[in-house]
Amino acid sequence: MSASHISVDLSLELLRVVEAAAIASAQTMGRGDREGADQAAVQAMRKTLESVPIDGTIVIGEGERDEAPMLYIGEQVGQAARGETGLSQVDIAVDPLEGTNLCATGAPNAIAVLAASSRGGLLHAPDLYMEKLVVGARARHTVGLDRPVKQNLKAIAKALDRKIEDLVVIVLDRPRHEKLIADIRTAGARIRLIGDGDLSAGITAALEGSGVHAVMGTGGAPEGVITAAAMRCLGGEIYARLVVNTPEHEERCRKMGITDPKRIYSAAELASGEQITFVATGVTEGTLMRGVRFFGHGIRTSSVVMQNTPHQIRFIDTIHVHRTDDDLRIRF
Repeated sequence: MSASHISVDLSLELLRVVEAAAIASAQTMGRGDREGADQAAVQAMRKTLESVPIDGTIVIGEGERDEAPMLYIGEQVGQAARGETGLSQVDIAVDPLEGTNLCATGAPNAIAVLAASSRGGLLHAPDLYMEKLVVGARARHTVGLDRPVKQNLKAIAKALDRKIEDLVVIVLDRPRHEKLIADIRTAGARIRLIGDGDLSAGITAALEGSGVHAVMGTGGAPEGVITAAAMRCLGGEIYARLVVNTPEHEERCRKMGITDPKRIYSAAELASGEQITFVATGVTEGTLMRGVRFFGHGIRTSSVVMQNTPHQIRFIDTIHVHRTDDDLRIRF
């Protein structure tokens, strides 16, 4: 195995990482403690990463080193951090708990997420806002970030052999999206407003039969890169552009190696690696995955594991058994 190869077995190793983060944060669900939920996920993810046989580097994480004690940008993770040599070189983007508010209130669609690529395969995005347009495979070549909303909706409807009135567009419920929401409604499409979780929404838009046909609006740039990794596996598309409107924003872009802050990126540019792995585990009940469920002798998790090479998508239901005895009963 070459030093930059991500193997099928490694995808299951990375699955352990997001499962641990999801379980830890799920134990805080509904307690109203956003910071506590996020901290639990971060600590569990970081600890589990220590045992993964990789030479990993965090390229999207919890912030700069002086802002985050762990999972900071540039941090070395995996067994290489403990002195092991000859391991796969992997770039890692993490969101230990996407939807901290969702977990804190017990609302749907909080997830733990990790994307991995061969070295150099994920854009080092600054923690800024990013304009995003996410669609599924059939509409990927028919839309554009700078096109009018109605034109994009017409193109999506045509690609899917539907009427605009049949489309459902997910938009983050934010004041900045007031005009976007009005434009979508004027065009005749339906809207699903969400409080958090545009990464999870993007994955849903790329899945046939999900009932969601696009995600539009402005959200976090790091989440945009992780969404792009999922699109590389699902065949969907994200078009995105950083929101850079101050000298300080421009400086942060330069520090991350971005020389054209107005560039419109595609999924293949945000997540350019030849080999991409995306793993996520549900924390609270969701559209794609069930939330973490605790029972007397263990814990049950619901996850998705995606790869572009070999190209496969697996939905995995795992029962983590703490104790086995005559009283153990596992229900499906």
